[in-house]
Amino acid sequence: MRILGVASATAALALGVAGNALACNIGDFSAVASCDDNGKGIITVTDTDASGKEATVSVYLESNGADARLVGTQTVTGTKEGATVTFSEDWAPKAEYRVHIKAGDIVDKDISPNTTAPSEACKSTETPSPSETPKPSETPSPSETPSGSATPSASESTTAPATTGDNSPSPAAGDSNLAETGANSNTPMIAGIAGALVVVGGGAVFFGMRRRGASKSS
Repeated sequence: MRILGVASATAALALGVAGNALACNIGDFSAVASCDDNGKGIITVTDTDASGKEATVSVYLESNGADARLVGTQTVTGTKEGATVTFSEDWAPKAEYRVHIKAGDIVDKDISPNTTAPSEACKSTETPSPSETPKPSETPSPSETPSGSATPSASESTTAPATTGDNSPSPAAGDSNLAETGANSNTPMIAGIAGALVVVGGGAVFFGMRRRGASKSS
């Protein structure tokens, strides 16, 4: 009987130790701040609780030893291989975060020590979208000459246009004054005849007066 009692106690102790080893505890959880494949900041919490106890994970940004803000809250069910939950966080270099674990009545603690971000910020690997190529202007620039039109030369652009003249024939050089006074080409001849008549008349008067004077003297 004594041997049986010792064996039973040993078995119970072994089962108790095994049960405690499988129970969820704060040592099953870890957290790390890193960058994802796109260069975004993240905080990843891993749960290696083999008992599969569901736990609530809360992440807080710390400032001067106090909670500055809640980053987020998620639930995770641990596995022996490790189950993870990820929080998107654009963390600053060396920023500090408090990660709290609540698993029923078994665990209600913070992961110790607090999680500290790396000393260098994440670098985004996203390729920027190409800028739109501006459409060509429909209005030609002043320097451009429209297609099909010839550019006038310097001599053509500075030469004054010729004045359109009268198609009627111009008068002869000798007739220009006659046209202005109303005379024609017979004027010199008429003037000569008139002059001759004046001479003849004068001669006739002279001889007539001479004959009259002679008759009176006789």
